Formats: sequence, C-alpha cells, structure tokens
Amino acid sequence: MHLIAFLIRRVLQAAIVMFVLSIIGFSIQDNLGDPLRELVGQSVSEAERDALRDELGLNDPFITQYTRFLGRAVQGDLGTSYFFKRPALDVIMDKFPATFELVLGAVFIFLSVSIPAGIYCAIHRNSWLSRIIMSGSIIGISVPVFLTAIFLVWIFSVELGWFPSFGRGDTYEMPWGWNTGFLTFDGLAHLILPSLTLSSIMLPLFIRLIRAEMMETMGTDYVRFARAKGLSTARVRYVHAFRNTLLPVVTVGGLMIGTLIAYTILTETVFQWPGMGFLFLEAVNRVDTPLIIAYIIVVGLIFVVVNTLVDFIYTLINPMVKLPGAKS
Repeated sequence: MHLIAFLIRRVLQAAIVMFVLSIIGFSIQDNLGDPLRELVGQSVSEAERDALRDELGLNDPFITQYTRFLGRAVQGDLGTSYFFKRPALDVIMDKFPATFELVLGAVFIFLSVSIPAGIYCAIHRNSWLSRIIMSGSIIGISVPVFLTAIFLVWIFSVELGWFPSFGRGDTYEMPWGWNTGFLTFDGLAHLILPSLTLSSIMLPLFIRLIRAEMMETMGTDYVRFARAKGLSTARVRYVHAFRNTLLPVVTVGGLMIGTLIAYTILTETVFQWPGMGFLFLEAVNRVDTPLIIAYIIVVGLIFVVVNTLVDFIYTLINPMVKLPGAKS
C-alpha cells in the first residue's frame, strides 16, 4: 500500500511538473523565429504566408493554441515536425537510442573509474597517486566539455588514428526496431570518444564526492565499532563504510544522469552523433517549433522518471528512509 501511495504521489507531482514545463516550452515558440521560413522559403507572397498561418493556427491567441496543443499532448500527439513532415515524437524516438547509448556509455565509464579512484583517494589520501588523481579532478572540473572533445579527437583520431572522430558507425537492428551500436565493433569504436567526453563532466565530481563521503564515513562510530568487533579491514571498508557512502552518491548521481542528457547537445554536435541533442540544435536552426517543444517535454519527462527512480532506490539502500506514508 505504501508503494502504491508513493507511486500515486509521484505521478501527480510528475503531472504538475510536465504541465508547467509544457507551458514554458510552448510559450517560447514565438521568440524562436518564423517557422514558415523552412516551410515555404522566401519566394512565397505575404498573402500566402498569412493564409498558411491561419491554416496552421499560428494566428490564434496563445491560450487557444496551447489548449489545442495540450488536448493533443495528453493523447501522445506533440505535433508534426515542419521539416520532417512526421509526428515530432516519432522523430525524437528515432534518435533516442543513440543518445541513450551515449549516456549509458558515459555512465559506465565514470562509475567504473570514479568509484575505485574515490575509494583509493580516501584510504590512501597522502599517496602520490592520490594527489595526482585529485589534481587531475580539479583540472577536469575546470575544462569545458567541448574542449575535452576537441582534445580527444586531436589525440586519438588525428594523431594516433585509433578511433573515429565523428558519426555513430555500423548499427545492429534489434527485433523491436531499436538500432544499437553496442553489438558491432565499428559501433563500439565510434562510441568510445563521445562517451569519454560526456563522462568527463561527471567523473571529477564523483571522484571528489566519493572521496569526501568515504573519509567522513570511515570516521563514524559504527565503523570504529565494526573494527573493534574484529571484522576484516576489507569488510569494514567495502561493506560497512562504502554502503553508506553510496547514499549521497545515488542522490547526486541520479540528478546528474538527467543533466548528462542536456550536455549531449555539445557532445553530439562535436562528434556529429545522430542523437536527440544534435536533432534539437537542427530544429532550433530550422525553427521547427513542434520538434523543439517535443524535445523539451521528452527531456523533462526523463528527468522526472529518473528522479522518481532515485528516490525509490534511496529507500532500498538506506533502511532508515521510508516511503512517504510509511509508519515508523
């Protein structure tokens, strides 16, 4: 029952967030430029433009346009792309697998590196390797992601020729229609540099966060008590201390994974990665407002879903935290 109450509450909160987000996204369309520029070009007369505006409903009052949009949106219709002449949601879903795999690759890299690096720096805080890692994390935080991308392309593509510098490579079509690059060697080769670039946003932050939390946890009373009971050093560090270190890491990590989706815009642009971020920039250049609004709503929905999952996972990791409505 508590789980059901938690889910109902989250669904209501998500509905409110998505409603506000849809208003914000829909309200900026008039400031993006003239969508008829891509539809009809420059040779069409002003009278024909006005007639097309009336046909598309662009001359209607804002509240009328938004009400019409909201009525379609609740049915899964976020409009038709002016450029692709297809439902905007379908166009975004075609690009979603590429962005999802890019984010998944970045998450795998920064978790597999930051967790052991952060633990090592907390346990061996005065070692030379720990000092190098912490100094490198400061540099990593300071360098913009697009400079990281250019540097990686220059070293590993131009100078060494190890990895491709742009594109997604060969993909394999799954039975449900999802094209994945994880199952081809060429696809994995194309994924490495963009994933490294995207992971550089999170990696320095997570190393410092895990180190700080691990150092704080190692000084708590229950860790001292575990040592006094005669438990092995490895069990004290990697079971008792590390488990409680995960609490803030899960919270921050969940929020940052949503942020990674926003940063894919820069990464996908540099590497010409055919994902949602690259599609969004093209939509802005073309003033494809239905596609822009659909992108904003889809990304907002991803943030809401990720945050809900983070809250639920947090309750599983920390038994002291209960679901809303649960009795002590």
